[in-house]
Amino acid sequence: MLYSFPSLPVGYAEVVDAIDDLRRRLHYFLQQQPRRWTGLLRRSTFARAIQASNSIEGYHVTVDDAIAAVEGEEPLDERSAAWLAVQGYRNALSYVLQLATDPYFAHNVGTLRGLHFMMLGHEAPRRPGLWRPGAIYVRAEPDGTTVYEGPPAEHVPALMHDLVTTLNAPEGLPVMVRAAMAHLNLVMIHPFSDGNGRMARALQTLVLAREGLLDPTFSSIEEYLGQNTQAYYAVLAEVGQGTWSPANDPTPWVRFSLTAHYRQAETLLRRTNEQQRLWDLLEGHLKERRLNERLLMALSDAALGYRVRNATYRHAADVTETVASRDLSLLVDQGMLVAHGEKRGRHYRASPWLMALRDATRATKITTDPFA
Repeated sequence: MLYSFPSLPVGYAEVVDAIDDLRRRLHYFLQQQPRRWTGLLRRSTFARAIQASNSIEGYHVTVDDAIAAVEGEEPLDERSAAWLAVQGYRNALSYVLQLATDPYFAHNVGTLRGLHFMMLGHEAPRRPGLWRPGAIYVRAEPDGTTVYEGPPAEHVPALMHDLVTTLNAPEGLPVMVRAAMAHLNLVMIHPFSDGNGRMARALQTLVLAREGLLDPTFSSIEEYLGQNTQAYYAVLAEVGQGTWSPANDPTPWVRFSLTAHYRQAETLLRRTNEQQRLWDLLEGHLKERRLNERLLMALSDAALGYRVRNATYRHAADVTETVASRDLSLLVDQGMLVAHGEKRGRHYRASPWLMALRDATRATKITTDPFA
């Protein structure tokens, strides 16, 4: 027996429709009017999801280093356990996005175990890819009190088989609800010795991405969960009640997940509008100065607060290392970027002029309660 959610309560269908409307608007921006900046937005959104999911588990890296991981570059900061965790999650989530487009894909336990190995392959003692061998407890920080105990280890294989069966069953509920229930069941089964939260979030993203409405990168709510970690833990604790209890009502979790979808869609729409306005302004300034439009790739990143490196820019602009160095030096000379650091640590940030331009494109942040 798994946690189940047979039908939508009164008012939930309207919330799902409102979320779908936001997502259709986002789809229009990203698919019907593609521009070069949408690639930058896709990259940063992917990086934010990776960063957020790992931060929930205490592995903290900057968005800049998460972007470096996405692009296969070395981190600006020192390599660390957090960097290895981010790399592992990047590999797993990249595979999730690949699976989202496979017309022959079917959920199976082998895929889930493989994803877990990708995430934790750098930590052999964590038994990557294997079911846990015994009891497991979730403990609260900093006092170490037990807040949840998973089902007995001998029940895990059968429970995971049931989970996969439900994932492959004919669709009934909206995809956002089915994805939320997949997340809830995996995290409550706690099938692995470590990494269960990351696996549950990756599985939720996979179920969402398979829907095909949005670019898979924009289907995730991992960034929202990372920004609201305490509320995320609290609602899971409310539903779990300390032990494996699949008869409990999962409605609080579904409500929380739908709220997360609504607010994440609001955030992405705001960023999309801001990015478009910023791009148009920068494009005009480059034309006035008779500078190559490829410089937009560096200026856009810097204006949004990211550290621009030679490797980051040449990857985005598709130029050689020599051309990238010349372009970045030109932007410094033009007063658009400011250089920081030397040698391996060399990077560029927005100048006061560029920061002022960015401020002019900011939109008001909105936080809506879709159930209000």
